[in-house]
Order: sequence, then structure tokens, then C-alpha cells
Amino acid sequence: MTRLAAPDASPMGMFSYFADHRPDVLGWLGYHAWLSALPIVLGLLIALPLGWLAHRHKWAYPPLISVTGLLYTIPSIALFVSMPNLIGTQILDPVNVAVALTVYTVALLVRVVADGLAAVPEDVAQAATAMGLTRWQRLLKVEFPLAVPVIASGVRVAVVANVSLVAIAGTIGVPELGQLFTSGFQLSIDGPYYPPIALGIVLCVLLALVLDGLLVLANRLWTPWKRAVKGS
Repeated sequence: MTRLAAPDASPMGMFSYFADHRPDVLGWLGYHAWLSALPIVLGLLIALPLGWLAHRHKWAYPPLISVTGLLYTIPSIALFVSMPNLIGTQILDPVNVAVALTVYTVALLVRVVADGLAAVPEDVAQAATAMGLTRWQRLLKVEFPLAVPVIASGVRVAVVANVSLVAIAGTIGVPELGQLFTSGFQLSIDGPYYPPIALGIVLCVLLALVLDGLLVLANRLWTPWKRAVKGS
């Protein structure tokens, strides 16, 4: 009788593991990407007005930055588990992760937005006012566009952090790439079994690189004047 070869338990076995579990892995990758990107959009929509408020009213800067900074110190697993009681969802609902990561994104970006607006040269703002722009027109057409590079750098940090934090949600059963780490630990009862763990690490890194690359591209598209300056 021919003996079946034992599965490769080394990290290089991740290729055969991926081939055997492709539908599940691709589904988890899709969930992971969605759970990493959606909180960035929601968090940015919340952080923009809060950051502007902190920049516009100097008295608001210390409390806003302090409160949002404290939010980031909340342990992620505790926040994931607490979300069902706070927003009335089920424990395995991916919405819990999206809301929790939105909180973390806001905590990271409020300071970034405020500091980005503060970096806009005062003479530029005054020139915009002299040209007849109202306060809101100046904010939307001059100050926010000039603050984009600073804000984009903060968003890039938040994206990479989210990719890492989403993986922790696998410990509570939310379907994403963290499931690969859980599977690897569960299959290591009789000895180390690295393929799913290695695959999870590689896919998380690749996802972070892809999302970061998209942000770099978006930053270039939103700041065409920087290319014009370099080309002059």
C-alpha cells in the first residue's frame, strides 16, 4: 500500500495550503480588505470636522487631542467584545470590527488633520482671503487641498494599523485573515503547523502594501501642483 505523504508543516507549505483552501482564503481576504478600508473612510469623515475644530479654535485643541488619543489606548480585543452591547449587534457581526476600527481611525487622524491645516502658510490663507474667498471657500479650495500631503501620511499609518488590528478579530470568530492564525494554532496540537500562519502573514503584508500604494496614488492625483513644481 502506498503511504500518503504527510502535509508540509513548514512555512513553505503555505502554497499547498492556499491551493487546498482557496475559496475560504479569498473570502477572508475580501472581508479583511473591506474591514480595513471602510473604517478609514468613516474615520476620515469624522476626523476632518473635528480636526478643523481643533485647528480653528485653539481652546478646543488640547481636549480633543487628549480625548481622541485616549481612545487609541483601549485594547482592541476589549473594544471588539464590547461593541455588541454598545451598538446592539451580534458578537460575530463584522460591523463590530468596522465601528471599533473607525474609533481608532478617528483617534489617529484628528491630530493629523489639525496639524495639517496648521501647516498651511498663513500668507497663502491671507492671499486667498484677499482674492475674495469666504472662510468656507478658503477652507475647501485652499487649506484642505494644501493639507492633503500631511493628512495622507496619517491615513497611510491608519491603514497599516487597521490591517494589523483586523487580524485580531479572528480570535472572536469574525471571518477575515485572522482565521488563518487561529487555524494554525489549532492545528499545532501535535507539533508546529506553520502554513496557515505564514500565509496569513504574507497576505496581511501584501494587503497593507496594496492599500498603501493606492493611497500614494490618490495623494499624487489630489496634489497635481506638486508634480508641476517638480517639473518646473
